[in-house]
Amino acid sequence: MTSPWMNEELGAFRDAVRRFVAGEVTPRQEAWREQRRVDREVWRKAGELGLLLADIPEDYGGAGGGFAHMAVVFEELSYAGDTAFGIHVHAIVAHYLLNQGTEEQKRKYLPRLASGEMIAAIAMSEPGAGSDLKGIATRAVRGADGYRVSGSKTFISNGYLADLILVVAKTDPQAGARGVSLLLLETKENPGFRVGRILEKVGQKGQDTCELFFDEAHVPLENILGGEEGRGFAQLMTELPYERTILGVCGVAAIERALQLTIDHTRARRAFGQALIEMQNTRFVLAEIKTEATVARIFIDRCIEDMLAGRMDTVRASMAKYWISDLQCKVVDQCLQLFGGYGYMLEYPIAQMYVDARVQRIYGGANEIMKEIIARSL
Repeated sequence: MTSPWMNEELGAFRDAVRRFVAGEVTPRQEAWREQRRVDREVWRKAGELGLLLADIPEDYGGAGGGFAHMAVVFEELSYAGDTAFGIHVHAIVAHYLLNQGTEEQKRKYLPRLASGEMIAAIAMSEPGAGSDLKGIATRAVRGADGYRVSGSKTFISNGYLADLILVVAKTDPQAGARGVSLLLLETKENPGFRVGRILEKVGQKGQDTCELFFDEAHVPLENILGGEEGRGFAQLMTELPYERTILGVCGVAAIERALQLTIDHTRARRAFGQALIEMQNTRFVLAEIKTEATVARIFIDRCIEDMLAGRMDTVRASMAKYWISDLQCKVVDQCLQLFGGYGYMLEYPIAQMYVDARVQRIYGGANEIMKEIIARSL
C-alpha cells in the first residue's frame, strides 16, 4: 500500500536512497558485523548525498526536507536488513541541536554532522541508571574554563566513532530533575574522555555500542545545550517523541520485510508434495501477519503525518514505540517458525532479524516505561 505522505519527489528520493543502500550498505554488512562498527567513509558518502540530516534546514547544512525524508531513509535501511549504520542516533542528536541549541551551537555543529565530518552519539544510560534518568550519577562541575565531566555511560550507540556526544549529566545534584543538563562534548583531543570496549550484543553486532568513561573531561562553558543549566530533563522530554517515532518507523518496515521474506520462502519451499503456502496453517499465520502489518502501517503513517504537522505528542510516540516493537518481535518469531530449521541459521535473513529485533523493546525507553507514560494520560 502507498503511504499518504508519499509523493513524487519523495519517490525519487527513495530511489536514490535505495541505490545508496544497495551499493554502500548491504555489501558491507558482514564486514561491519566482524569489525563491530561502520566504516567512516560510508558516513561521508551519505553526507555528500544529503542523507544524514535530510530534515534539517539548508541554512544549517541539512538537505532542507521534512520528517518524511528521514522516514524514507530509515525505512530503506530496515528493508535492507541494516541495523549497523547509526544514522538514527545521529539524526536524534541533530534535532536536539536544532530545537534546543543556541544559534552558535547550531551553526558550529549541524553542518559538520550533515556532511559526515562529525558523527554524533547521545550518552544517557549508565551502569546504574537506564530508563530512570533521574538516577544518573555522571557529574558536570563548572569551573572558570568550562565544565569537568566525570562518570561513565554504557550501551552508547555510535560510541566508538563519535566525535560529538550529547552527555546527560547532573550540574546540580541537589536539584533533582532541575539539576540535569545536556552538554556537547567533543571527543577529539579530550584527555579526560575514554572509549571502553565495544560491547558484545545478542544482535545488531555491526553497531558500535560502547562503554564511555569521563574523568574530568572538558566541555567549554558555551557547550551546555541551549546555553542554560538545569534544562536537560525538559529538553529530553521534548525531543524523545522524535526518537520513539523513528523506532516505530523502523519496526513497521522490519515487519513488512519479514512478511515478504516469509511469503517468498513458503512459496518456494515444498513439504508433503505441496508448497508450504498451500497449507492451511501457513496461510492463516500469514493472513494474520498481513493484517497486523497493515494495521501497523496505517498507524505509523498517521504518526509520520503528525510529525510533519508538528502535532506528534509523547503519548502517541510511546504507543508507537511500545506496540510496534512488541509486534515486530512477535511477527519475526512467527515468520522464523515457518522457515523451520533454516530459520535458525544466521545465513538466512530472518534469523538475523530475530536477534536484531529484541532490543527494540528496550532501547529508546523500555516498553514498560512507555506503558507508564500512556497510563498517566488516562
